[in-house]
Amino acid sequence: MVTLQKRLAALLLAALVLLGAAGCGKKTPDASGSRPDESQGDVSAMAPLPEPEPEPEPEPEPEELLYVNPLTGEGWATDIANNRPVAVMLNNLKKALPQAGVGQADIIYEILAEGGITRMLALFQDVSQVGEIGTVRSARDYYVSLACGHDAIYLHAGGSPQAYASIKSWGVTAMDCVNGPYLGSLFWRDADRRKNAGTEHSVMTSGEKITELFPSYTFLRTQHKEGWTYPLSFSETPSIDGGTQADTITVKFSTYKTGVFQYDGGTGLYYVSEYGEPYVDGNTGEQVGVRNVLILITDVSQISGDEAGRLSVRTTGSGRGVFACGGKLREITWSKPSNDKPMTFSTPDGRPLQLGIGKSYINIIGGSSSYTVE
Repeated sequence: MVTLQKRLAALLLAALVLLGAAGCGKKTPDASGSRPDESQGDVSAMAPLPEPEPEPEPEPEPEELLYVNPLTGEGWATDIANNRPVAVMLNNLKKALPQAGVGQADIIYEILAEGGITRMLALFQDVSQVGEIGTVRSARDYYVSLACGHDAIYLHAGGSPQAYASIKSWGVTAMDCVNGPYLGSLFWRDADRRKNAGTEHSVMTSGEKITELFPSYTFLRTQHKEGWTYPLSFSETPSIDGGTQADTITVKFSTYKTGVFQYDGGTGLYYVSEYGEPYVDGNTGEQVGVRNVLILITDVSQISGDEAGRLSVRTTGSGRGVFACGGKLREITWSKPSNDKPMTFSTPDGRPLQLGIGKSYINIIGGSSSYTVE
């Protein structure tokens, strides 16, 4: 019996040991009594994750410039080289300022008119985005010669007898606000300018009107004739080797009108002033800046017997001049074989002048006019 009791006790002890070992295999709950996977809290009660920020819009690809503006050498998205440029005769009396559209002109020519005043001829190879242009003023024969040399469509408001004779004899395409059917369509008179400056200083046109109406003029040739080319050359490295420093160029046309061109090295442009103030575009309020400044010397004299004191300005043949670009100035020669041919430029050794890529301002002077360089 004793042996049996001992065996039963041993079996009971073994069972208790096994139960204890099984209990040791369980994880002990933490002090809070929560289960291990509850230590992160209830998922349904967590704050919502922030919405992911939207991907930024990709930058638009720059428009590929496969073509070139022949008046500036600038890359262009469409082929405009065969378009006839538009040449607009601009008023430059102080009381008629600001002019509109000049900041977008590819070339600006400035020449004396009678009485010491000047006028401008603004050329646009693509006028479609220009906005208002003006104020438009009367023609002179030497401006007609310049427009003719570009095979341009010439817009003006009246003109001298010499100008009308030249338009007819040279076959120039001219749109006249005064002696033509275009007032109220291609041209209009700005009410505010008419009130404050006078009727003769109020004629306007616009790139929008020109673009809209030119296709409706069935007589109008808007493309150059086959084979016509513009001979000027443009380069990122213009012909200024050996040039002298030219930070400020002053062109004194007369006691009434002086133009100043101030070079800005940051932009590489010459900024224009006249009448002691910045020369601004009335459309934008911004000062006009150009890459190239040219001063051409020619023969200027008063027309004998002309009661209005009109001038004779030679625009054909050849002559000397100066060219400024990139803050440097050098001597050049200019040539224009005939009224219907473009004006070209060359270096003193006879090589074609390389203009800087961009807009140009061409001053044509003679007689008592002068220029200085600083």
